[in-house]
Amino acid sequence: MRSIPHTAENSISSKSEIELTHSGQPEPEHAHHIEVWDIVRILFVGMAAAAVWFRIWEPIPRVSIIAVVATLVGGYPIFKETFTDILDRRMTMELSMTIALLSALAIGEFVTTLVIIFFVLIAEVLEGLTVGRGRRAIKDLLDLLPKTVLVRRDGGAQELESDVIRPGDIVVVKPGGRIPVDGDVVHGHSFVDQSSITGESMPVEKLPGTPVYAGTINQSGSLDIRTNRVGADTAFGKIIEAIEQAEKSRAPIQGIADRLAGYLVYFALGAAALTYIVTRDLRSTISVVIVAGACGIAAGTPLAILGAIGLAAQKGSIIKGGLYLEALAAVDTVLLDKTGTLTFGHPEVLGVHTANGIDSKDLLRAAATAESGSEHPLGMAILQHAARESVPAAETDRFNSIPGKGVTCQSNGQSIIVGSRTFVAEAISGFANFPDYAQTGSEVLVARDGKLLGSLVIADVIRPEAIQAIRTLRRMGLQTELLTGDSQKIAAAIGAQLGVDAFRGDCLPENKVDRVKALVAEGRKVAMVGDGVNDAPALVEAAVGVAMGSGTDVARESADVVLLSNDLLLFAETLQIARRCRRIIMTNFIGTLAVDTLGIVLAGIGVLNPLLAALVHVSSELAFILNSARLIPVASLRK
Repeated sequence: MRSIPHTAENSISSKSEIELTHSGQPEPEHAHHIEVWDIVRILFVGMAAAAVWFRIWEPIPRVSIIAVVATLVGGYPIFKETFTDILDRRMTMELSMTIALLSALAIGEFVTTLVIIFFVLIAEVLEGLTVGRGRRAIKDLLDLLPKTVLVRRDGGAQELESDVIRPGDIVVVKPGGRIPVDGDVVHGHSFVDQSSITGESMPVEKLPGTPVYAGTINQSGSLDIRTNRVGADTAFGKIIEAIEQAEKSRAPIQGIADRLAGYLVYFALGAAALTYIVTRDLRSTISVVIVAGACGIAAGTPLAILGAIGLAAQKGSIIKGGLYLEALAAVDTVLLDKTGTLTFGHPEVLGVHTANGIDSKDLLRAAATAESGSEHPLGMAILQHAARESVPAAETDRFNSIPGKGVTCQSNGQSIIVGSRTFVAEAISGFANFPDYAQTGSEVLVARDGKLLGSLVIADVIRPEAIQAIRTLRRMGLQTELLTGDSQKIAAAIGAQLGVDAFRGDCLPENKVDRVKALVAEGRKVAMVGDGVNDAPALVEAAVGVAMGSGTDVARESADVVLLSNDLLLFAETLQIARRCRRIIMTNFIGTLAVDTLGIVLAGIGVLNPLLAALVHVSSELAFILNSARLIPVASLRK
């Protein structure tokens, strides 16, 4: 019958309590577990009910001393909550249950009164255990981090407390150890199980220069890691913060659940009054009050939200509160940035096309030679491709870069030009019939001593999972749209390759914001997915802003949902979790209304006596709470 507290003061996940638990001290006093006094109270009420049934001791006619004492002792939690509700002027199920219990005592239904209390106390304990499993997700996560860390300082390795680690420190993680920080590998080679953070099922190979995350497990070799982020700033810390916010924040649907619970109490009391007026039967009247229960809604709704956010966090998606979880479930349109979101964010050579009689390695060598002094991203892509193909660049005598056009150089007495078609055409002629291969990227032409050697097609490579993710989103009934700063021609080609419903090229940051506003004005529920500073305004403007794991700090701070990996399939999975949470909550809503309405009718016509009414009340309450508990991460349920 209790509902999960929502305030920061009552939340088990408040910051001070998390730090206390992490330091090895006892859990907060109000953490959910079975108290000895709860068991004693249940046994006492059960034995009292048996004693009254067999009339073991009845010194006063028409009044059971055992029943009165057992009611006061067993019903104390209910009566205490009722007193608080009266002072706060709140209509709750505890108040209606107190009225029912006192009324049952007044008409001599002593056994029924005690059996109702017995069932309610058992339900309280089971509900507390279920809710506690959801909250325990935080402690489960905290247990993943080591309390001491091996750090290289002053020419040696020394063991220090984890809370003294700072960015820049070199942390040593041995095989089998948990990584305590977010950082980059500077020495060593290993495979790391990072399923607890990114949701990846297979261990990921780690070499110098690759990133690692706090809370993940180093499986094989020893790793030296340069610390980038510690504590709450790590991806691991963001997961804990997300679950904290899940309890502290209240989604709109949570407020609806609370109001509906209050309305159901009024409805039950009104139905009871009508029952008494029509039937003059106190047993039926009391049964009506007992059978109606909105506890499954009051406790089940926040439990479902907490479970969904915890489940998403376990898979590597940080939802920053119940408000955004609810908004995510309502999304019908997804806008997608291209670079870094659907692609890897760095250009690569996708095609080498030679003119007649030219060898591809000769073309690549000339291009690499000209770009050897360039810092342009396309030039870097050419140099990287030449290195992979084992094609060395020659020495240059003179180098010149023309911004927006290309480069020229002299090498071994030869003049080399690399750049756009227009730029190369200004220097040489006679290649008007050379095909244009720039369908999905940038075309770079290469000429030497006035002769065209061919062209290189360079583009940002689409992430292999992006196409499958778009298909999944479309199967879910979502409208998908690509927004990119690339030309409309490239946007069309990539859009067709991805299978999005629409695409827009030449998009500046303000164009993305305008597109979000336009769709919102049409009544669409928009999620914007991006990773860069230029995406931040659109992320804020959308109903739900989603930042990729490799995104900038500005994007991650502006977003309502942060994906810890760069896998767009994780976004689709997060959407499915949000929709599943909404379905569970709506099932609880409709189920509670149906059970209460049917129960009130049956109780009003005398089919349900007070004892059966109590069974219906408790059974439905637990059924709806357990329905919400299905969202709690499996790892927490196993604890």
